[in-house]
This record gives sequence, C-alpha cells and structure tokens, in this order.
Amino acid sequence: MEDVKPSVTTSSNADGDAIEARFTALCKNDLSLDEKTCTEAMKLFKETKHLISSNVLAIGSGTLEEAERFLFSFVLYSLKRLSEKRGENVQQESGESGFTLWQILRATKLNIVDFFKELPQIVVKAGAGLSNMYGEDWESRLEAKEMQANFMHLSLLSKSYKRAFWELFLTSDANIDKKQNPTRASDYVSEYHRFGWLLFLALRVHAFSRFKDLVTCANGFVSILAILIIHVPIRFRNFNISDSPRFVKKSDKGVDLLASLCNMYDASEDDLRKTMERANKLIEDILEKKPCPASECKTETLENIDTDGLIYFEGLMEEQSLSSSLNILAKDYDDAIHNKGDLDERVFINEEDSLLGLGSLSEGAVNVTGIKRKFDSIASPSKTISSPLSPHCSPASHANGVLGPPNAKMAATPVSIAMTTAKWLRTDICPLSPKPSAELQRFLSSCDKDVTNDVIRRAHIILEAIFPSSHECTGSLQSSNLMDNIWMEQRRLEALKLYYRVLEAMCIAEAQILHAPNLTSLLTNERFHRCMLACSAELVLATHKTTTMLFPTVLDRTGITAFDLSKVIESFIRHEESLPRELRRHLNSLEERLLESMVWDKGSSMYNSLIVARPALSAEINRLGLLAEPMPSLDAIAMHINFSGGQNGDVRSPKRLCTDYRSVLVERNSFTSPVKDRLLAFSNLKKAPLQSAFASPTRPNPGGGGETCAETGINIFFSKINKLAAVRINGMVERLQLSQQIRESVYSLFQQILSRRTSLFFNRHIDQIILCCFYVVAKISQLRLPFKEIIYNYRKQPQCKPLVFNSVFVDRSSARRNERTGQDHVDIIAFYNEIFVTAVKPLLVELGPAGTTTRTSRVPEANNSNDGLCPGSPKVAPFPSLPDMSPKKVSATHNVYVSPLRTSKMDALISHSSRSYYACVGESTRAFQSPSKDLTAINNHLNSTRKIRGALNFDDVEVGLVSDSMVANSLYLQNGSCASSSGAPLKSEQPES
Repeated sequence: MEDVKPSVTTSSNADGDAIEARFTALCKNDLSLDEKTCTEAMKLFKETKHLISSNVLAIGSGTLEEAERFLFSFVLYSLKRLSEKRGENVQQESGESGFTLWQILRATKLNIVDFFKELPQIVVKAGAGLSNMYGEDWESRLEAKEMQANFMHLSLLSKSYKRAFWELFLTSDANIDKKQNPTRASDYVSEYHRFGWLLFLALRVHAFSRFKDLVTCANGFVSILAILIIHVPIRFRNFNISDSPRFVKKSDKGVDLLASLCNMYDASEDDLRKTMERANKLIEDILEKKPCPASECKTETLENIDTDGLIYFEGLMEEQSLSSSLNILAKDYDDAIHNKGDLDERVFINEEDSLLGLGSLSEGAVNVTGIKRKFDSIASPSKTISSPLSPHCSPASHANGVLGPPNAKMAATPVSIAMTTAKWLRTDICPLSPKPSAELQRFLSSCDKDVTNDVIRRAHIILEAIFPSSHECTGSLQSSNLMDNIWMEQRRLEALKLYYRVLEAMCIAEAQILHAPNLTSLLTNERFHRCMLACSAELVLATHKTTTMLFPTVLDRTGITAFDLSKVIESFIRHEESLPRELRRHLNSLEERLLESMVWDKGSSMYNSLIVARPALSAEINRLGLLAEPMPSLDAIAMHINFSGGQNGDVRSPKRLCTDYRSVLVERNSFTSPVKDRLLAFSNLKKAPLQSAFASPTRPNPGGGGETCAETGINIFFSKINKLAAVRINGMVERLQLSQQIRESVYSLFQQILSRRTSLFFNRHIDQIILCCFYVVAKISQLRLPFKEIIYNYRKQPQCKPLVFNSVFVDRSSARRNERTGQDHVDIIAFYNEIFVTAVKPLLVELGPAGTTTRTSRVPEANNSNDGLCPGSPKVAPFPSLPDMSPKKVSATHNVYVSPLRTSKMDALISHSSRSYYACVGESTRAFQSPSKDLTAINNHLNSTRKIRGALNFDDVEVGLVSDSMVANSLYLQNGSCASSSGAPLKSEQPES
C-alpha cells in the first residue's frame, strides 16, 4: 500500500530567532505592552513556538505566515485571560488600560470568526505548554468556548436589535422618505440606536452577570425597545401606535405596551417587567435621571399608551442630555471591561466588519451546543415563523404609518427560535407541579419499597449540582448574584417539572409492556435517574442558550458519561410529545455528537461494557487507561454542593458507592435505552421490557439469542455507529460524485474495522476512520482521489470541524521507532501512514481489485485479528436503506412533487442570490406545529375543489421574479450537478492548493 505524503507548506529555513523578533515587535510596537508583560508573553511563546517551526500547526491556508499570526494571537489571548484569572492582571501596575482581544486581532490582521474557528486545534497542540505555566485547569479558565458563544449571541442580538429598531423608528429625520435596508454597513446609525445598544450593554454588565443566556438577553433588548418607544420623539416613529396592527394588546386606557411587545417577540411579560425595572434603575443610577411615574407625565410619546406601571425620565432623549448620556454609558462600559480580555461589545454597533468577519461561525467550531453543530442553521432557507425578530427579504411597504403586513411569514432566526422555544417551557412545563403527580406517585409507591422520597431527594441534589446557587451576595455583586440565584432557581424548577413529566410517561409505557405496575428495577436504578435529570437540564439549558453552562456540563455535574446519556435520548424524545422541533433536533444532534467521538473518549463507561463483551480488547483498554471511574455517590455530590436535602432530614444515599472492580462493571452498564432506538436498523432485538435491561452485563440476555447483556448492549451501540456512518458516507459520496459501488466498499470496510479492529476507534472520531476508508478504497479501486480532495469536500459537511483532520490521536508506546514515543496528536495523513494502513491491511484482501466486496462468513485467524469478533455480532451488512431522495408525486390531480433536501443542494439553496427563490416543506410554520400537520394542510389545500381566481400582483416589492436561467440551474441541481447557463457542467470550486 502506497503511503501518502503530507500536504503542508514547509519552510526549512524557518528562523526561530526571526519569529521571536517579530513577536517581540508585535508586543512592543503594535500593542505597546510594558516590559513585564512582554517578558511573560515571550515565556509563553517559547513554550509553543515549536508548533510553527515543526509545521505541526497546519491551520487556515496552511502557510507559515498565517500559522504565525494565529499563534501570536492565541499566545496573547491566553496570557490575558489566564493572567487575569490568576490575579495577575497584566498592564495593571503600569496604570495602562491593558489590551483586549480586539486589539490583538487588529494587530495580527485576523477577524474573530477565523480566530475562533481555528482555536480548538491550537488549544490541543499548545496544551502542554499552557499546563506547564498555568496548571492543569488552564482550559476551563481560558473560557474559549464561552467567549465564542458570547460572540455568537452578541452578533445575533445586534442584528435583531438593529432590525427591530429599523422597523420601529426612522434612521434619521432627514431619511423619512429614504429608508435603507438596515443590514448594509453604510447605513446611518442614529444616536437613539446607539443609546439603546449601550443601555443594553449596561444591562448585561450590571444585571445579567454570568448568565448571559440568549433568552434573557433577548428580553433585555425588548425592554430597551420599550424604553425607546416611551422616550424617542414621535416624529421618529415608523408606526402609529393607536391603529398599528403590531400593538394589539389594549385596555380601556390605551395600548398595553409591554404586553404588545411580548406578543410581538414571544417574550415573557413577567420577565420583561423585571428587566424593565432593572433598566430603569440603571438610568437612575448611572445617568442620574429622576424617575417619574408615566401616569403623572403629559408628553406626546405617551399618548394612547396605558401608562400604568411605566416609568418616564424627563429630558432623557433631549439632544444635549442624549449626548451626555452616550458619553456616560460609554465610560461606564469602559470601566466594566477594564483590564479584561473580554470582547468589546460596542464593536457590533460600530459595524467593524474587518474584525467581525464576513463568514458565519458555527457552534461546532469549538464544540458549542448543538448540533447539526451550527447555531441551528442560521442561514436555513426553510424555517418560517411569524416573528418581527426575523428579517424581511426587502424593505416592507409602509402605508399610513403602519409597518408592513403584520402576519407575513418571515425566515426564522436563532433569536426568534430561542424565544419561541422558551415560550414552550413557559406555557407547557412551568404550569406543572414541582412534585410527582398522583399517577407517578402511584408507580413510585408500587415498588418493593416506596421510593418517592428517594426520587425527590435525588432530583433536588442533582439539579442543585447542575444549577448551583451563589452564596456570596455581598458588596457590589449583591444585585447580580441575586439575579443569578433567581435564574438558577427558575431553571431548576423547569428541569424538575420536565423530569417528572417524562418519567411518568415512561412508567406508563413500561407498565403496559409488563402488564404490572411494579417497576422496582427501573425506578431504583441510580444511573437511569441521573441520565433523565441530565437530559431534562440539558433541554432547559439548550432552550435558554447559555454561554457559561455548555455541554457537557450536565455530564460533569451528575457523574454520568456520554455513553450513559446516549442510552436515554431517544426514549426521552419519544415520551415527550410536546417537545418543540428545535429541542428534538438538539437532542438528535447531541446523540450524534456523543456517538461520533465522546463515547470513544478516555473515561467513557462504554469501555467498561466493551471489556466484558470483548475480552480480547481488555489488554488494550487497560494499557490506555480508558475505563471509567466509579460514579460518585449521591452523598458525595450533596457534600460537594453543601446541600442537605431529603424528607424528614434523611440524608442517606439511596445506593452505596461501588468499590470493587466487578461491581463497577455491573453498575456502569446497568441499562439500555428504555424503548427501541430509531437507529437500530440492523438489530434483530425485539422490544423488551425495561426491567430486563438492568441485569448484570455478564448474565444471559433475557431476550434470548445466547448473548450476555453486555454483548447485546455493545451490538446495539455498534448498530447506532454503523447507521451514523452510513449517513455520513452517503453524504460524502454525493459530494464527491462517486459510484454506489465505492459507497458499498467504504461502508463494508468501515463495518469490518468497527467489528474486527475496534481499537482504531479508541480516543478518536469516527469521521477520521471514514476519511481514511475513502482514501484506501480509492487506492484499491485505482480511482484518483487525493486526500486533499477528500478533506476539501469534508469541510463542506455540516458536522465538519477542522480538529477532525488536523488532530488525530496516536499512541506510539509500543512503536519500534525510538525517535517517536508516547501519545500525540497528528494530522489525518500522518495517522493514515503510521497507524491506519498497517492495522487494516489484513481486511483489504476482502476488497476486490475494483473495490468490490468479497463477502465471506470466514472468521479471520487470531494472528490477523487483535480485537476478535464479538460473539453473536452481526456479519457485514449491505448499505442500509436511507430515505429515498428522489421526487415523489404527491397529488393525482396536481403536478406537485416532494423530495428531501440533499446535502449537495444546500450550498446553492442558502446562497444569498438564490435562497429567496426556494420554498422548503417540512419546517413548522407555526409555533409547536409538527411537519406532519403542515403536510396535512398542504394536502387538504391540494385536494380542495375550490378554484382560486385572481390577478397576480407584479408590483409588490416583496415578490422576487425567477429568471429562466435560475429555473434551468435548479433543474440541473435536482439531478445532482450544477450547470451554467449554457447547460455545460460547471465546477465552481477547486480543491485547495
């Protein structure tokens, strides 16, 4: 097998002294750092500069110059954050203001999107140096993931705020008849607009504290809109409040402003009123304005508004006062971020595109929540929802001072989706009781022993661990800490109510299977309950989109592992029918994230099960130290959070801590998914009662087949992995335009590696194995497919992260090459050459010369298989049936065809030039409505005999005319290729050089 050569730009003449000189010049000349800070920066740089000189850091375009700029930025950013966390605020002693991330990026000529996109692999490569200088906990103190999530939220909120401001107010007095699209960088930004954003930032700094979740911040900017409506002169309004269809909530005294805004933006009226109080207090304290009940004020801005409960500040928006207020708010913000490496959030109102970057940053760039691993498809053309937070495709026409058609469907944004999902929590979950229902109590009391108190105590302890309260509410932090505690308590209650609700549904389903109400085995299992609580808490966190409690926080605080959680996700979805589509997607994509890499990480409880099911792997698992530690006892968690719960002072743990090796295996692998998993396409298991899933892994499976419970569990897990791999292989085959024969061969090889070379997956990502399978099958098939082209197309996949192909785990402990020993992370090509080819060579004999698979039931001899086959494991299966992507005619009388959206079409559909021409079915068009109901509505419409007559209005500015060439290109796209206007194939992108 011919080895491939790394394709990385090298520089044999790289001069370490010259690189150090350039770094010193950056620190002293561009950032004006003092001598002490420069010395500290150089010390850290010397710990990491080998990444450049040895070409280990292949990021961006792969050039040495670009890698150098990224490393310079990372070193200075790390110095600022970690020195600050250690109490050594750099530059503080000199009295200077220090340096910020924005200043670093300006000096290195990078934008924030590119910086965060490449940050994860730098973190992995530079970890040893940072550990030496700042300790083992440096990564949590660096808060890179939180910083990126914060940037994403601010970017989204600033766009939503600007859009909402533009819809409500004129951009300037002179532009009354010349309103421009607010998304253009050249648009005029009024002082009122700037005032609102600075007041919003003051709210974030002084009121929201650590928990700057997206929903809370969205409520914050809605409160700012209310303050602006009350105070901005009416000549700048874009609406007539007395007859505007947007302000629909009214009383005898006039428009109920806050209720109307909540109706427009899906905000909570209670939360909005509390946020308004805090915003008014800030105006009073920071700007020193005297508050006055609005009901006692006579001003034209309050006409036709119900003023009960509203506050008015005299002269707040007068020209002289406004200018002074802007300066005061700016200084207050400067003081708040003084000597911190945080983002300067004013940049979003200044439209500094060179720093913000033109691209979109997905959550997955540094493993942030969720999954397709984007901020749920910011640019998705198919999401439609009626919300003013969403953008118009073009400026709406205004008649009689009324803003556009109020009920028009608009493309959903992450902010509007978050607000709609939060409304589900508010309306469906919050009204529930915080205690087990009568039905659930019946199940709890029907066990061999009444476990009601145990369940209640466990829930309180675990949720207190996930959502801890701050007990330091003194000094200047008292107000923000109090709000933190209120926020935590609200989230605990939401998670608790959701947990009880889903647990009850699961008990009902289980009792129906068993024909008995006694569910002792299920309801006394500690790990099962913790997984359920973790899943409930994760959904609450995903709804609010926090920046400080990102996944896998819930795993760390509950003591469970990714493998544990993966067992209950599908069941949770099935048993909560009201779960909004976005949260279902979050859990599904979370399951993908768990399966693709997290279950293979060191410390995963999957290895505790695998070592029983596959004894031949025990030596390798133990050598690498992969086994999970025992789950901490409930008492240990309670002690850690200083929590004393329970009924009647009972603080005994409902289960003892497992101490001996055998019990760890049993306890770690005590259950499988409560219901048949949707991914088990290859499993021949019948739907079994939950109680049978909790037996010891070494006991025979009650379902029969001669397997132990551990073997059954691992086969189920492998089936999920194979299914996920099939979907991803299919996506790559489409992108690369390869034959179905190649697809079969790649999938067959992947299955054999999973079954017979399982250790290749240890500490790795399944996509790394898939990419190598593509290359080796192409080589055998004599197909010219360079690794560079495989990576180029993989970059376009929705789950792609650069870390997958730039940082692959290798262990050279048993290597014969004396010059390379120990564990390391290398690029995908080095992994392929050093590890992959050698490991899979015996398996390649079953691939024919053209890549065809020679199927055989022959079991490889022992000396050819270090892993061995799992007893009862399935033979290599053909490629599974995936959803049929071809168009289907759905009406006998109409030429209407429906087909799923192919990955290969996504790039064309979401481009700015074409996205408005497409309509995609399958996304809910109303809050909480399922796609099936949407399709039913479409079917009813198509089957209707009523004829709709009427002239088309070609004068409507909202209508986009589709050109003939666009239609022609879309037809070529449907056939899996792109076409130019002449009909000749057009390759729009070339592989990277």
